Amino acid sequence: MTEAYHSLFTIHSSLLLSLLLGWLLDLCFGDPQKLPHPVVWFGKAIATFEHSLNKGNHRKVKGAIISLSLIVFVFIATFLVRNLLFMGHWALSMVFETLVVFYCLAGTTLVREVRAVFIALNRGLEDGRRQVARIVGRDTSELSAQEVRTAALETLAENLSDGVIAPLFWFAILGTPGMLAYKMVNTLDSMIGYKTERHKDFGCWAAHIDDVANYIPARITAFLMVLAVGRMDLLRFVWKNGRNHASPNSGYPEAALAGILDCRFGGPHYYFGELFDKPYIGDNNRPFTTTDMKKAVRVNRTAEVLMVVLVVASIVIRSIW
Repeated sequence: MTEAYHSLFTIHSSLLLSLLLGWLLDLCFGDPQKLPHPVVWFGKAIATFEHSLNKGNHRKVKGAIISLSLIVFVFIATFLVRNLLFMGHWALSMVFETLVVFYCLAGTTLVREVRAVFIALNRGLEDGRRQVARIVGRDTSELSAQEVRTAALETLAENLSDGVIAPLFWFAILGTPGMLAYKMVNTLDSMIGYKTERHKDFGCWAAHIDDVANYIPARITAFLMVLAVGRMDLLRFVWKNGRNHASPNSGYPEAALAGILDCRFGGPHYYFGELFDKPYIGDNNRPFTTTDMKKAVRVNRTAEVLMVVLVVASIVIRSIW
């Protein structure tokens, strides 16, 4: 009984330390650009399968098989590696899980990229377009300065969910295997989950799986953003406007930021040469400034801290029970 309790305590302690250390590494360094990154490997695997299989008949079936197989493979592989290391020594498992958390969180890199967009715009419109193209999927070659700033702020809100809150949510539910499997889900959606002529069939399942995986995290993200500014009255605005988006999830964090900044997001955008007429979120079509970006960054950071506190609390509660 004592040994079983000690083992369980060690597992939860290792999980807690891994979370905190991995999060602190992300806060300090952001994405390690000079080191191998799992998401890069995910992208190469997806690109290889997409290139060889996204042709001919049964594209939807082939896309479904590939998407599900890659997600399940990542979950099982992470689970096995973690457990094998834990059998050797719990500290080895903790180091592995710390690195997984570090690689899966993108809060610091997201903030840096959005700040860089606003700085680039101060140098010139072309610099701003090139910089924002690093973090958005839409065509940026014809964007105005206002549209560049809008794209950056929309991405800041949307990717707070995809790059921070959702990974932490799945870490709380399924540990590092769930966290890394979620990153595969998100990478699949970002690469093939588009409604373009090329991807609408092959990436159909990838997009739907991503919708399911982000359903709860997106709404948690919006709630935490509203909580971060102490404006609970904005929840009604979020509920009303969060559905004004092509995605069933992305609209909620974007609506939260639109309410906080009293601005308007959305509208028509080009993706891969095709025009997508997105609904507007909010009504106040005012110009954005660097002050808006700084406020949005503070909201993101506060929401991130709140989510980490929630996950820590969930681990502590499970260790007590």
